[in-house]
Amino acid sequence: MGQGKVVGKDPSSTDIDVVSNDITTTRQEEEGLEPIEDYDIETVEAVYRKLDVRIIPAFWILYFLCSAIRSNIGIAQTMNRDVGHDLVTVLGLTARDTSTALALFYVSYVIFDLPSNLIMSRLSPRVWMARIVFAVGIIGACFTAVQSPWSVKLLRFLLGVVIAGMWPGMAYYLTLFYPPSRTGKRIGMYFTASQVSAAVVGLVSAGFQQMDGIGGLVGFRWMFLVYGLLAVVLGVVLLLWLPDRPLAPGETRVRSKWTKWLPTSPEALTGKDAVVHYHDLRRVYHTRPWNLRDLWYVLIDWRLWPLVLMYFGVVGVGIGTQLYGNVIIASINPQFTGVQVSLLFAPIWMMDFCAILLVTPISDRFHQHRALFFSAAVCIQIAGLLTVTFALTNSWARYGGLLMIGFGLGPTVPICMTWTNEIFQKRHREVGVAAASALVSGLGNLGSITTTYALYTGWPEDAAKGPHQYRRSNFTMIGILCLSIAGSIVMTVLLKIFGNEPSKKIANYGDSSADSAEEFQDGAARREAQQRGFGRMWWSKST
Repeated sequence: MGQGKVVGKDPSSTDIDVVSNDITTTRQEEEGLEPIEDYDIETVEAVYRKLDVRIIPAFWILYFLCSAIRSNIGIAQTMNRDVGHDLVTVLGLTARDTSTALALFYVSYVIFDLPSNLIMSRLSPRVWMARIVFAVGIIGACFTAVQSPWSVKLLRFLLGVVIAGMWPGMAYYLTLFYPPSRTGKRIGMYFTASQVSAAVVGLVSAGFQQMDGIGGLVGFRWMFLVYGLLAVVLGVVLLLWLPDRPLAPGETRVRSKWTKWLPTSPEALTGKDAVVHYHDLRRVYHTRPWNLRDLWYVLIDWRLWPLVLMYFGVVGVGIGTQLYGNVIIASINPQFTGVQVSLLFAPIWMMDFCAILLVTPISDRFHQHRALFFSAAVCIQIAGLLTVTFALTNSWARYGGLLMIGFGLGPTVPICMTWTNEIFQKRHREVGVAAASALVSGLGNLGSITTTYALYTGWPEDAAKGPHQYRRSNFTMIGILCLSIAGSIVMTVLLKIFGNEPSKKIANYGDSSADSAEEFQDGAARREAQQRGFGRMWWSKST
């Protein structure tokens, strides 16, 4: 589905020549026989801004709710703890039960991430994304009925199954509409939903704690139910709103027998906007269906593994902070009440939010220096962990260390996913983005298993109360962050040595004209050869 068939004129024929202020595209140019002039940057930017309005808010809300459902089990551990109505007390969870339940989510996530993303690339991305959110809502609402440790573990595993492919799928989806070098800012924009979600879950949990006992439900059960039902509704809305992959001018969408009974959504672009987008990003319009041979070439590409290392460290620390930040705050000052812990948890993610908005747009403008932006942010996290570990005489200084961790976390995951898009779309095209983003996300989440199962409440050596509690866990997180920096350095050096040209194994395979290297020479690809830097910023544009 989504490839469409021609029912009107061939988009490469002279009958649909497009004339703008500085371009006349001819049939010879479309076939690569002559260089193609590009649209002026203002025209192209206007098209991408229209796509932003259609896609980014929907992704933001999607990621907000799914992040809340994924992480609210962490805040449920302290909700109404003073009256014995927290998750741990009500269900009789041990520290190992909690760690196992949290880790099982990432076990299933790692297993199903790649299959989910590959299915999404074969089917309708819109339908598959809506399916993920709908299923997450169903499982999230089922948490309302948990009565024992085994039910929590089962539902966490199932939650990982249904949510797998969401995060890499969103990154893959963006490459259907944007050049990879421009996806960092967009990923950062909707990634802020995770930070706002972490903050809001903490703040709103104070309200759910006030609902404790209403309708015979304790506070955390109300929280599970409300978030789950909201996600179910959102899944239906996304099916009606998100656009499917773009079609070239003159083509119409053909619906498969599996999706013909589903409602359609409006096209992302129409008229001149669709034509401009077609000429600027031809690579997404001329992809051939991938096969197992293509997938194998992606799996054996050495460029995959430094990115996995990068993701391993930062996502492990991010999830560890998200799930155990409230536990760390409570250990810093045992006098804090559950509501105070919730309120102090929120600013960590507001710092994260600010860093994303500040750093990711700049990293797009200097996209040839992704490793530098990534490593600098990781160093801030390390400094924060050291502060939390050693500033024992000042509890507010230790809390400041948590704020530093939040700030450093912000840009790292979006930069890592954007760099994956840039490298693998150029080298392996659409299957490269779909497979590599899923593998980086899936295998990288082994870091999440490390921090949720082996560290903090799951590590007996860190169970003893006192100022040195969690020190070993903090040291471990510093160690895996050093792995992330090492991965970025290795990737930079190897790319300098071996380069990142389109894979000849794929380019020479098959008989489609789209298999030639000319496919990559669209308007966006030529602009990506040079960094934008701080040129053409709002303060330098003429009126």
